Amino acid sequence: MSDLILQVAGSWTGRVQYVVMAGMFSYESSEVDWCEDNYRHSETVAEYFNTMSNIIFFVVSPIMLYLLHPYAKERSLAVHLVWIMMIFVGLFSMYFHMTLSLMGQLLDELSILWVIAVGYSVWFPRRHFPFFIKSRSTFSWMVLAITVITTVSSFVKPVANAYALNFFAVHVVYSVAVEMRSCTNPRVLRLARQAIGVWVLAISCWISDRFGCSFWKTINFCYLHAIWHILIVIATAYGSSLLSYLDALYEIPNSQPVLQYWPCDSWDLGLPYVILKGPNKTKKSC
Repeated sequence: MSDLILQVAGSWTGRVQYVVMAGMFSYESSEVDWCEDNYRHSETVAEYFNTMSNIIFFVVSPIMLYLLHPYAKERSLAVHLVWIMMIFVGLFSMYFHMTLSLMGQLLDELSILWVIAVGYSVWFPRRHFPFFIKSRSTFSWMVLAITVITTVSSFVKPVANAYALNFFAVHVVYSVAVEMRSCTNPRVLRLARQAIGVWVLAISCWISDRFGCSFWKTINFCYLHAIWHILIVIATAYGSSLLSYLDALYEIPNSQPVLQYWPCDSWDLGLPYVILKGPNKTKKSC
């Protein structure tokens, strides 16, 4: 009799788990719904422009992988993980806005979390490490542990994920601002202002779409979240190149890093990247 009860209980538990998982993948199972009208332009795509705007991830990411490759070869190929994972951010964001599913939301937000974690591990200045951290490898393990814990916790309260991610982004902006206090290179300072300016504009679009939807609907302009996608990719390109430049100064002796822009360097317009002009570049142990 007890075996029969256990068998029935196990079967019931399995069915419940299946229903829960199926529900996470179902359309509009997420609590988050952006301002754009659902299914207005397509019967299968919930938020058409929010979905299509993610194409910029697939355009900019390969270009940045190519432009930053000379620096990555000297520093660490882990640098490429940032832009490889940005491709997944675009893919998961596209899936989320197409379906508005809970699984899509989690994949979208967690992929952003892991991009930030990789950026912390690779670029966070060693002089700002906590006093008990003595090496970058130890710091990276600490970041990994925090990221794993945050990933697991995100399944408990998914709606809070986006706000936590923006908090981490604010800390990154603060760290960049601190670094710029001792910088005298006008091109680097200009890039820092551009990166922070584009990020602030992107966050403004995100917040306005989230909390000011009633106003945007009155003027029939519900596309600020799509604009956020475009601006955040540009901000990430500016920010990653700025951090790469600062990192090369500290971690690659005699590298003589120089900022350049693709495709037009003379106007400081386009996608920034770092080249190393130093003759004998030797990576520091970090």
